[in-house]
Amino acid sequence: MLETPSGWALLFLIGTFTGTLSGLLGIGGGLLMVPALTVFNVPLVQATATSLVGVFLSSVSGSIRNLRAGELNWRVSMLLALFGIFTAQVGAWLGDRIPDAFLSLAFAGLLLVTIYLIHLKQQLKRKQSADKLSADKLSAEKEFTEDDPFSQTTQLLPIAGIGLLAGVLSGLFGVGGGVVMVPLQMLFLAEGIKSAVRTSLGAIVAIAISGLAQHAWNHNVLWIPGICLGLGGIFGAQVGSRLLPRLPDQTVNLMFRIFLIGLSAYMAMRAIATWKWG
Repeated sequence: MLETPSGWALLFLIGTFTGTLSGLLGIGGGLLMVPALTVFNVPLVQATATSLVGVFLSSVSGSIRNLRAGELNWRVSMLLALFGIFTAQVGAWLGDRIPDAFLSLAFAGLLLVTIYLIHLKQQLKRKQSADKLSADKLSAEKEFTEDDPFSQTTQLLPIAGIGLLAGVLSGLFGVGGGVVMVPLQMLFLAEGIKSAVRTSLGAIVAIAISGLAQHAWNHNVLWIPGICLGLGGIFGAQVGSRLLPRLPDQTVNLMFRIFLIGLSAYMAMRAIATWKWG
């Protein structure tokens, strides 16, 4: 069904829906696209591989916009990507070897962890606003500059750790990794939330390519369905980001928790069913 024109149109609509929720809830589309693909009986390893096509397209779209606006700290993005591209290969390699039931259960756990990470990101954002001393001394959009080499060298270890972790998650679960990278960048690199989002998005471009290459080698990628999902996701993310300011924060947070808990329950039940009938 997914390899027919009607299936492609359906995937574009699903991508639009997941992209809207992604822009609305502030999470990566991969967390939503992977469960959506499994509804059509796509094996989880193929769903994660195909999701990376959409992750790549959306991260390229966002990064080009940030680069043109002069808002992308490409040096830190490159450092994060440098470490992430290697572990993305590892994650994709593992995903091809872990049984579907175990992978589904792990994905369910990732969705629950995401709830905590988003809560952590919100707490860090509030703390950064409270700790802001002055616009010229401490900015919420802290950047690493070429004339401050000490700052870059002392941050290399946490950058390496964040990049390595994001790469594994991207290759294994078909997600961008931004949901993990952003709060960790805020926590360990003292980046402002907007800067962290842009930096992680730039890194995800290269990390997604790396994971895709390994999955393509394993023949797991459904290219046309992935492109349809990705294009729909790009369009939907614009819709969601425009709806976001119109909704109260409490409503968005409640929607976020309920939706991810529901997806986690679905993936857990899928794991049990796969285990039972596999």
